[in-house]
Amino acid sequence: MSFDERGGVPVLRPSTTAEGRSPASRNGSSSTTGTSAPRRRRLGGRSIILGLIVPATLFVAWLLTSELSDIPDFLLPSPGQVVEAGVELANSGLLATFVLISLQRVLLGFVIGATVGLALGALVGLSRLASDLLSPLLGAIRAVPSLAWVPLLLIYLGIFEEPKITLIAIGAAFPVFTTVSGALRHVDPHLVEAGRAFGLGRLQLLTTVQLPAVVPSIVSGLRLALAQAWLFLVAAELIASSIGLGYLLTESQNNGRMDRIYLAILLLAILGKATDALVGLGERALLKRWS
Repeated sequence: MSFDERGGVPVLRPSTTAEGRSPASRNGSSSTTGTSAPRRRRLGGRSIILGLIVPATLFVAWLLTSELSDIPDFLLPSPGQVVEAGVELANSGLLATFVLISLQRVLLGFVIGATVGLALGALVGLSRLASDLLSPLLGAIRAVPSLAWVPLLLIYLGIFEEPKITLIAIGAAFPVFTTVSGALRHVDPHLVEAGRAFGLGRLQLLTTVQLPAVVPSIVSGLRLALAQAWLFLVAAELIASSIGLGYLLTESQNNGRMDRIYLAILLLAILGKATDALVGLGERALLKRWS
């Protein structure tokens, strides 16, 4: 591994052999590049099929149990009843509103929390003084249950959108902070010293050497943060909410609508998986850029 000068900024590049070729190309990896894409597609299709086996099995078990057992509908609704509940809410215009409002809250809270977590993680991971000052406090705050923040947020921020988004942001910040700070502490010191030897300043060192080295950890933290944001959504929508999937859960519980409870849980699972898949696409793009 060595440094190359591009546009006045040293960047890392693979070391080459005496013939001017990298070890990968000398070993004939270029000849396999054309065949790797079809193989990746086959492996991706196989992963999708395998990933559907357990959900399909659970669905069949749910269908058979609800139809053939003596469990009453108010305890275990059938899949058809859940679909009917969704159609009923969709026809009234509430379903799309619930989904969009919850999605908006999660994404806003996630972006704010991830940004704060990334900044704090970089600060603590790069500075021993900041780590000594902030790590004990942040570790204590991270241990506070989500519902414990609700009374304070209601008192200080009111009953509108601000406390809900703030609570989701709190939940999203800590996974990013933890993964980024830990990863930056373990960046290869030889790379850092090489960057300093080439005259890189603190900011250039961060963007050229340290951040590319921790991209996988950053993305892992973002995926954890997004999952945490969905977990905090239900608690957030307990804050004087009259709309959203969390509200649908609590309102259905109060009215004994088990079909709507199942509907809300399924929607949360689908939305959570869909947003996680989008982050996964971003991960592949980042890794391709920094590779």
